[in-house]
Amino acid sequence: MCAAGHSLGEYSALVAAGVLPLGDAARVLRSRGRYMQEAVKVGEGAMAAVVGLSCEKLAEVCRAAAGKGVVEPANFNGGDQIVISGNSAAVSAACESAKSAGAKRALPLPVSAPFHCSLMRPAALRLAPELRAIPQGPFRFPVVANVTAEPYPADVSGAELLIRQIAAPVRWEECVKKMSRMGVTTFLEVGPGKVLSGLLRRIVREASSAAFCSPADLLAVRGILA
Repeated sequence: MCAAGHSLGEYSALVAAGVLPLGDAARVLRSRGRYMQEAVKVGEGAMAAVVGLSCEKLAEVCRAAAGKGVVEPANFNGGDQIVISGNSAAVSAACESAKSAGAKRALPLPVSAPFHCSLMRPAALRLAPELRAIPQGPFRFPVVANVTAEPYPADVSGAELLIRQIAAPVRWEECVKKMSRMGVTTFLEVGPGKVLSGLLRRIVREASSAAFCSPADLLAVRGILA
């Protein structure tokens, strides 16, 4: 058994694994949201989902658009979907360039800030003392980190990886593949939707999955876990 969480969901995974106390995690997430929102003025940042370009080609597109500001890969979600993040003008320019380079789609996302890019470094610096002050419990099971796509080391403070996560890309496709190599064949998505289950089918086609979105899903979840 192991776990991973996409962005904010990584905190949920660490709580489930016994590493972070629930109350402390809730308090630090409130600060995290505020600091990330305050790092960039509303309207000055953007994110967009690009489908159909390789990581290398999209990196070239971002470098070409950097004259208009910061634009960087933020989420490597799998299934040829990569989310970019940065200054609004630079993200818009990168989307147009991505389409010209052969992307199937380049769609702006309805977000309030440009998450998981270097513009979030001020938020990471502000949150660091709060994260480091949280007592860390022992791991009940491994948790695969967004920034490394490897399990958290048991002898290293989890706070350091969570600090890095704020301004670093979410390597989700690699995280899922890592869990598969660790022997995971059944994935359970816990949350308000089934987005990650959809991505799973593009990353590890042979895996089975279930989504626990509401109490009504409990029976189906028990069935797949049995």
